[in-house]
Amino acid sequence: MSWGRDLWDQLENLDKHTQWGIDTVEKHAKFVRERMEIEQIYVKQLRNLVKKFCAKQSKEEEMRFSTCLSFHTVLNEVNNYAEQRETVAQELGDKVYDDLLKYLQELKNDRKQYIQDGREVQHNIEQRSKQMEASKKKFEQDWKEAQKLQLKYERLDSSMNVTKADVEKAKNQLSTQLQVVKESKNEYADVLRSFNEEQRKYFSITVVQVFKNLQEMDERRSARLAESFKNLGQLEQRVSPAISRCFQGMVNAGTSVDPKKDSEMVVEIYKSGVETPGDNIFEDFTQVPIGDRADSACSVNMPSMEGVLPDKKLTLSKAKNKLGQWKRQIQIKTSTPNKSSVPQEDYNHLPSEQSHKKLKQKIDELYKELHVEMNHREGLMKMKEVCHKNLQLGDTSTMDARITETVANLDRLRAEISKTEKWLFELEVKQSADARRHYSSEGNLYTPYGTESPENSIYEDVIIVACQDSDDNVNPPLLARCRALYAFDGQSEGSLVVKANEMLQVIEKDKGDGWMQVRNCSGCEGYVPTSYLEIRQDPINVTALYIPCEEASMVI
Repeated sequence: MSWGRDLWDQLENLDKHTQWGIDTVEKHAKFVRERMEIEQIYVKQLRNLVKKFCAKQSKEEEMRFSTCLSFHTVLNEVNNYAEQRETVAQELGDKVYDDLLKYLQELKNDRKQYIQDGREVQHNIEQRSKQMEASKKKFEQDWKEAQKLQLKYERLDSSMNVTKADVEKAKNQLSTQLQVVKESKNEYADVLRSFNEEQRKYFSITVVQVFKNLQEMDERRSARLAESFKNLGQLEQRVSPAISRCFQGMVNAGTSVDPKKDSEMVVEIYKSGVETPGDNIFEDFTQVPIGDRADSACSVNMPSMEGVLPDKKLTLSKAKNKLGQWKRQIQIKTSTPNKSSVPQEDYNHLPSEQSHKKLKQKIDELYKELHVEMNHREGLMKMKEVCHKNLQLGDTSTMDARITETVANLDRLRAEISKTEKWLFELEVKQSADARRHYSSEGNLYTPYGTESPENSIYEDVIIVACQDSDDNVNPPLLARCRALYAFDGQSEGSLVVKANEMLQVIEKDKGDGWMQVRNCSGCEGYVPTSYLEIRQDPINVTALYIPCEEASMVI
């Protein structure tokens, strides 16, 4: 059947075309995804650029100049522009790419269903055709066999040499075969009629519906791609006004630069106020006696040393010697705890942070134990109830003893939890007070002369705090410091760029999110991963020295 082969070929062609349509949608979705990734990388680079130059912008006294203010405005506008590009990236992902992925899955399911339906009806009509051909062939074979029997019967009937029994046998065979031919004929007629009906239905309804479904699916695919193309343009149109305002802000920043005003400000800042000197008077040395000239030559006045600052190297050397003496005294006074002493139950013998961690860990363990005991008591209560209903299962008196023991354990655990939580609360109150005392004294911190790193500083790990009283009984607070174990690029917003082995001051400890707020020696603050830092709270390594204001001024 040539028409069946042709239709099969058409279905295969439609199968290839619809697969090409799916590949086109996937290609467009990949394009949107890669563009979204490019936008995200672009936004990240823009923000890192702004952060980089914001950290290196001019000092406060230089921010008075219009060029510095304009540059600061440009950085803000670039940051705003990055926000608009970030909006584009988010909408590309949420409204375009995600919708394309959902539609692509629906398109694949619809195509699979329509192609499967077309192949099923194609297979059904082919089976009907084969059945009709088989019925027709059987009818033809039965009829040819009946013709042979007809000829045989006529030959025997006309022959005089055969018996009547042979003739009768041939007649019966012919009659039986004619009955078979009749049945084959009827069967062939029924199968042919059914096939013709199915064939009419196939060409007029079934195949038409399959091809129509595939056509509508392909049209919907094209319409969806067209809508996605429009969304790409409309997305840019929506953010275009905001982006235009960012560019206009940069133009306005350039327009606001006032060179004349800046130059006048420089003159005002650096003018000396000294009057212009007059003309020098001519001195005729020939009119001066020789003796007086010699005296005048010998009477050279030495410059006065009043008001001259002392040599910084000499001052620092003296300060270093004095600090070395203080440090040795503190190291002598600072002794390690007795290892033979029994650890206290409230972990008060440990450092503050370790004590806080131990108490929280102990509370968690106590709550877990309390939960186990409560489940145990509940199980005993249920078992007691069952035994009370059925005395053969056990004696309830033993259950009562075990329940009483469990209740006593619960009371003990609750008491321990209450006591431990009280210790934890008192420790947190103490830590808060220490933190406030640390921040209140932060303005009196002395920064050593020069820009040397803590590793190369002559003060090593000693921090000098100038105070009004030099009483030796004052216990100096421990200042939380840390050392960077690794270098951190600080590309994320709010983070701080640090170098390996750089010494930092802790502003806010890790609250469980894996970040710690610190300050470097330049005064810049930001967040650094806690795993990159090593907290240094050893009183031998980080020492706060209280010295009289007179001696502190000598060092300064």
